[in-house]
Amino acid sequence: MKTFVLMTKLASGDAQLTEIGAKLHDRGRKGRAWLKEIKEKCPEINFKAHYALMGYWDSMHIYEAPDEETAAKVSLLTRPYAAQVESWLALPYEKVLKLTEEIESSEEREKP
Repeated sequence: MKTFVLMTKLASGDAQLTEIGAKLHDRGRKGRAWLKEIKEKCPEINFKAHYALMGYWDSMHIYEAPDEETAAKVSLLTRPYAAQVESWLALPYEKVLKLTEEIESSEEREKP
């Protein structure tokens, strides 16, 4: 399974305060509906964590999926529930270190 991070923003940058307030008021119900839809349409997804954020993004959801196509489904299913959605593939730091070592050893072998 691969790890993905789903970032969501509830309202667009030019949204009126009343629009933002209305979305927050109904957030619990919509959040449960979103999660139910994801679980029904992508049962292989394994959510690891859900966070509310204080910054540009309003929430972050960390999950595991078997492949990029399944992660794309999660993003597409999330679009009706948020003004903006962005998905990232997350690699464990240890894996990045291993890749760096592989690159460095490859470069050493190629030196004349």
